[in-house]
Amino acid sequence: MPNVNGRLHDVVVVGGGQAGLAVGYFLRRAGLDYVILDAEDAPGGSWRHYWESLRLFSPAEHSVLPGWWMPRQEGRDYPDADHVARYLAAYERRYALAVRRPVRVRAVRAREEWLTVETDTATWRARRVVSATGTWRAPFVPAYPGRAEFGGLQLHTVGYRRAADFRGQRVLVVGGGNSAAQILADVSRVAETVWATRRPPRLLPDDVDGRVLFDAATERVRGNGAGGVVGHIVVVPEVGEARARGVLRAEPMFDRLTRSGALWPDGTHRDFDAVTGVPGSVPSCPTWALWGCAVRAVGSRSRAPVAEGSPACTWWATATGPGRPRPP
Repeated sequence: MPNVNGRLHDVVVVGGGQAGLAVGYFLRRAGLDYVILDAEDAPGGSWRHYWESLRLFSPAEHSVLPGWWMPRQEGRDYPDADHVARYLAAYERRYALAVRRPVRVRAVRAREEWLTVETDTATWRARRVVSATGTWRAPFVPAYPGRAEFGGLQLHTVGYRRAADFRGQRVLVVGGGNSAAQILADVSRVAETVWATRRPPRLLPDDVDGRVLFDAATERVRGNGAGGVVGHIVVVPEVGEARARGVLRAEPMFDRLTRSGALWPDGTHRDFDAVTGVPGSVPSCPTWALWGCAVRAVGSRSRAPVAEGSPACTWWATATGPGRPRPP
């Protein structure tokens, strides 16, 4: 059985990526007794696991955590994932944040006056628990018709690393967002590709970048609509180069997968060696957030009441991923 940490913390934060570190910064500044429990074996969060060619779609100075701006990456307007991971590691050291790793949370249970956080190494006690787990560990894979029948490789974004793995193959890229566009731009350099999306993808004008998406997200949170955004895919240099090669053309979504490829509603069939999908993710906070805890949303417009004096799990509504909005 794990040891019980007899100390009662003001806050236990679950997750040591960008959201968890941002929470830790403010807890430290407020002088609260806190600890951050991170399942990773090193700093950097999910950024250590993204594909090699990934680029943020905003400049470094617009992708910052509280207190310390991200330094620019030499020779790049848009930083890569390794640069972000190094920044997060340096941020953690800069503020001497209380991170414990690797620690995997198994359950959070409500007691009369506190919460117990059960992990694979110890049981922690806290007055509040913040879930900052992000989405990387919980990829969403839709149940495509024929998925079990397809004989080729099926790969979510979390498993994609480099284009060289698909050299000379026929690859179907699924999804209409920035990640799909960047992966398509990458793999199409060495493979024959088809891009399938549910809706026609809209590219932002070349002279703007992800900053307008952040502004639009802020306006939505404030209840002011989408802020007049005229697209959602940022034309980073790699995507612009793919457009120039003529590969940034989207097909309607296929009807089903077959043993050898994909079938479209009009009867068209194409053979593929691999299907790589970017259909999204879900928050990877497991059901422990509901085990006897009063749950309050943080970072969204929802504010569920928490009884005075009761222990509470606080759900931090993160938006993690390449260039997505930072926690508020």
